[in-house]
Amino acid sequence: MASDDFTSKTVEMIADWHGVAPPNDVALHMVSDLVKIIGQFEALRGSLRFEDEPSTFEAALVQAASIGVRE
Repeated sequence: MASDDFTSKTVEMIADWHGVAPPNDVALHMVSDLVKIIGQFEALRGSLRFEDEPSTFEAALVQAASIGVRE
C-alpha cells in the first residue's frame, strides 16, 4: 500500500473511531511513518525462535528476576 493511501485511510479510521483529526503536519508525518514501522515488524516475522522470548508474562517476570532487573 502506498504511504499516501495508508495515511489517508488511517486518518479516516481515526476520525471514524475517535472523532479527531491530526492537529498538524507533524502528526500526519507520524502517521505516514507507521508504514515503515509496520514493514520493519513484518520483516521480523519468522526470525525469532520461541525460545528467544518468554512465552508468558509470568515467564517474563521470572526471567527478569533471574537477571536482576528491578523496578
